[in-house]
Amino acid sequence: MRLLASKAVPSHESLYQIVDFLNKNLKEYRLMFGLAKDRENGEVMIISVYEV
Repeated sequence: MRLLASKAVPSHESLYQIVDFLNKNLKEYRLMFGLAKDRENGEVMIISVYEV
């Protein structure tokens, strides 16, 4: 698995649904999306894109 990009964005409850949608629909392109809460600022989420 190789990290292609990551971006910090303001936290929003819809982000989980968006990441789930992307993972389900772009799986055939060998892409995986991750979502993590920023350790320093709990109001920020980090979206990551991986090539698998």
